[in-house]
Amino acid sequence: MLKNNKLKEKKYAFFGSPKFAEIVLDNLIKKEIKPAVVICNPDRPVGRKKIITPPPTKILALKNNIPVYQPEKLNPEEIKKKFGQIDFAIIAAYGKIIEKEIINLFKDGVFGIHPSLLPKFRGASPIQYAILNSEKYSGITIYKMNDKIDHGPILIQKKIKIIDKNYLEVEELLAKEGVIILYKILKNIINNSLILKTQDHNQATFTKKINTEDGFIELDDLKLALLGHKDMAQKIYQKILALGNEPGVYTLIKDKRIKLLDALLEEEKLILKTIQIEGKTPTNDFDKNIFNI
Repeated sequence: MLKNNKLKEKKYAFFGSPKFAEIVLDNLIKKEIKPAVVICNPDRPVGRKKIITPPPTKILALKNNIPVYQPEKLNPEEIKKKFGQIDFAIIAAYGKIIEKEIINLFKDGVFGIHPSLLPKFRGASPIQYAILNSEKYSGITIYKMNDKIDHGPILIQKKIKIIDKNYLEVEELLAKEGVIILYKILKNIINNSLILKTQDHNQATFTKKINTEDGFIELDDLKLALLGHKDMAQKIYQKILALGNEPGVYTLIKDKRIKLLDALLEEEKLILKTIQIEGKTPTNDFDKNIFNI
């Protein structure tokens, strides 16, 4: 239930699965704005050993005695039967398209927390794309959802500096700021007194899901960056910031994978700080001649 007296009779559902959603949910709980249910993806096999692992939001919800619902496919009748009338929904990185039948369940609306300044960087990987694109600023958007991806009208946005921050830093920053600005307009959501701004769809840009191959760097390109090729150094530095944690940034030397875990830019050169040679532990004490430059 919601903390404010005016909101006590309102119930909301929280949709979200990964770390970004967990940070959002955690900060909502800290503000005593607990959802009636957390709807997240089913437990999945993770890692080389394929260990069945629950989504981060499920773990957090169960710790806080919040019911969890994990359907493979959302079913409006089942949601209504299990949880009764829920007034509105908040969605953060749920990872599935929310169809009109689901949106119509919630009389006060469905509201997305998206880590970009919409309409820029719609889709699955807005944080990574902003970093890869060397954006000095990104931001967080609260918008009213429709049945198109990140398409609905905007309630509120906040522009945030992200330069020289890695993915994990930006993720946490934007998730926390998302709750702060959501809190500011929560009464408007409840009272249905929203001021909505239509997105300029002509300015929309789109992102795709990041995969392992996106983290690959040609050895010749890495050598250029290490020798001081300004543009290549910047490009690889941004890739390490964006993808170094997940899925990882790597090159190949004699068919052996070398992960590039941390780096900095110094006098237009890429300086590698931490690497991991295949089969070994990460190290910042390595022979620079490994790259044959």
